[in-house]
Amino acid sequence: MEIHHADYHVTYDPTTATVTCQGSFRLQGNAEYTPILEVLTAAVDAKPAPLMLDIRALQFLNSSGINTLAKFVLYVRKHNASQLVMQGNSHYPWQQKSLKNFQRLLPGLHLEIA
Repeated sequence: MEIHHADYHVTYDPTTATVTCQGSFRLQGNAEYTPILEVLTAAVDAKPAPLMLDIRALQFLNSSGINTLAKFVLYVRKHNASQLVMQGNSHYPWQQKSLKNFQRLLPGLHLEIA
């Protein structure tokens, strides 16, 4: 599954159980994030163990995007489907601040921020 846009790319590779998000998510409102959420939830529904979410190259994420990631994390918790590993990048301050908050939603979430 892939989404290619001028500003961002989202791909799910089932062979490595990795969803990769790159670029800048500057979409307006939850409705515009629906295709991205569909890729994320489809990856969970495949029930890989573990599921990797690689956002190391995601430079910007607005509040609607953070809300979308929160919905994704809650979906993982609700379906108890996979061990979730989020890979972040310490060069993007929003990641250091926001990713830790997702552990409150899913205590078993494993963060790798390098």
